[in-house]
Amino acid sequence: KSAVVRGLAARLAKGDVPTSMVGVHLLELQPGQLLAGPRLRGEMEERVKRLLSVLNDERGNNVLVVRGIDTLLAQTGSGSAVGELIASALQRGELRMLGTTTPEGLRKLQERDGSLLRSFTLLDIAEPSTAQAIEILRGIAIKYEERHDIQISDSAIVAAVNLAKRYLQDRFLPDSAVDLLDEAAASYRVEQDGLPREADGALRRLESLDAQLLSLADAEDVASVKTRQVLNEERSALEPRVTELRTKAESRRGAVAAMRALDNELTQALADKEKAQAAKEFARLGELEHVTIPGLRSRLDAAQSAVRKLGLQTKPCPLDDAVVAETLAIWTGIPVAKMLEEEAEKLLQMEQRLEQRVVGQDDAVRAVSKAVRRGRVGLRDPGKPIGSFLFLGPSGVGKTELAKAVAEFLFDDEQALTRLDMSEFAERHMAQRLIGAPPGYADSEQGGFLTEAVRRRPYSVLLFDEVEKAHQDVFNLLLQVLDDGRLTDGRGRLADFSNTVVILTSNIGSQRILDTDAGLFEHDEGREALRDVLLNELSDFFRPEFLNRVDDVVVFRPLLRAHLRQIVDIQLGKVQRMLQDRGLDVEVDEAAKDRLVELGYEPALGARPLKRAVVRQIQDPLAEAILSKHAEAGTRLRVRWLDGEFSITNESM
Repeated sequence: KSAVVRGLAARLAKGDVPTSMVGVHLLELQPGQLLAGPRLRGEMEERVKRLLSVLNDERGNNVLVVRGIDTLLAQTGSGSAVGELIASALQRGELRMLGTTTPEGLRKLQERDGSLLRSFTLLDIAEPSTAQAIEILRGIAIKYEERHDIQISDSAIVAAVNLAKRYLQDRFLPDSAVDLLDEAAASYRVEQDGLPREADGALRRLESLDAQLLSLADAEDVASVKTRQVLNEERSALEPRVTELRTKAESRRGAVAAMRALDNELTQALADKEKAQAAKEFARLGELEHVTIPGLRSRLDAAQSAVRKLGLQTKPCPLDDAVVAETLAIWTGIPVAKMLEEEAEKLLQMEQRLEQRVVGQDDAVRAVSKAVRRGRVGLRDPGKPIGSFLFLGPSGVGKTELAKAVAEFLFDDEQALTRLDMSEFAERHMAQRLIGAPPGYADSEQGGFLTEAVRRRPYSVLLFDEVEKAHQDVFNLLLQVLDDGRLTDGRGRLADFSNTVVILTSNIGSQRILDTDAGLFEHDEGREALRDVLLNELSDFFRPEFLNRVDDVVVFRPLLRAHLRQIVDIQLGKVQRMLQDRGLDVEVDEAAKDRLVELGYEPALGARPLKRAVVRQIQDPLAEAILSKHAEAGTRLRVRWLDGEFSITNESM
């Protein structure tokens, strides 16, 4: 809207308007200053009268421009005469006015004074299409090139529009694309002028190590001494690298700065030559042509050669689509940048990474890994979530643990998981809390649990735990999420679910899974037969349209003793990490591990009894040993199964 007004002003300034508009001036009014601080009744009306009087003196030559006209006329609903004064001036032809507002502002004006709006002609400024937005950005890109002193490639312009259209859905083109391109250009220029990322990261790490060593300088306890030793070793290895990178970066920066300075001098000398030629200053012209310019060109060639020897280009690479994608990834947390080789390798090994935490559920791990890979390379429906899964299985077999593992894999933090316990949404009125109360109700400003979580972190894992306990109204909302990848909250704002992994867990069919012979899970035919039986049970509880929108129903098998043996190692590894902060080490022999499996083996309850056995038999005695000073820093604790009981002994490391 503002661009239309500026375009009109530019055409008026150039005279590119009909004859009847020649000599017209646009005067911008700031509503906030006009309405600010009236102390007496009627003072604001007097201001408006004086304004209209001044405009009337030059009738026909001025058009009053008001951005956000609804704020100017907002007082009409409370008895003010501002609206009536403006309406009268418009009807008498004493005032020409151009106002801008939003659909929400227009609705407010219609509610306050619909008759005033009849004095205006309403023009709808629609959001430009993708092609139009690209054309707009191509036209204004040169301004941002001059502002940031870089070149912007056409691929960066196209990427800015396409990425903004897809991922910044709460904003409109071309504004969102312009801001994205501006931010990318600024970050690109800062990166060119500053230290390279590798050098900057190494320097910041060195500063962090120095700060930590300073705080540990006077500490004499065993744990602090050990930590100080580790930090000193890292610092000794890092400091030469930082010195080398900094020296190289400073030499490169100096060479580039010298080259740019000579280039600017040559440009200025060529401009001076044209001026001298136009002014017929032949002495000055001869000096520039035969002395100054050749000397500058020779020095510039030498500076460019020095830059090339350092492995740099004499002209910086233009801003490309990769930098724009990186900027959007920083804004939204959505990894839209081109994959690095390390990330591609990480995704290819996703199954192995997840199986380090989730034991015995190969089918579930494969299904989720394939969905994440499809989403990362873009081979999926962009209007739906990355993947949606219904996990079926007995309690304690790893359904929730797999969701946490996926969150940790994607974000290096399992707290990135948004978990909603559906038993809390069993009542009808609780279902509304997922999207928030509508305007006028209590807590309507807080938003919904689900929509706000996705708005804050659009690239995330959503876990709906024990979904069969939710009220039917919850499933109506989930239908929109699974089918359209979007949900409108109580205040009419859109939440985009197209970059989420949706996981629903259920205990339906658990008894049938437990009663199934373990050998059936080893063959595809057996697993498919069980899955068909479970789908029949699901159809008795869930509506067909809900089941039809879930990408995959994944059956979790009961855990065997061999699986629990692997889980024991995982749990003991967690105990080991807990003790590291105290400078302790724990070692559990094979007999003790086998005994823990025996104590924790209950097929109907999964791995939870095993976790309780580890707490009772390992963690509780270790806690007592620490409190009784039998286990101090620098001690290794050995846990053994001897003579029908667990035995803990300690020795120096």
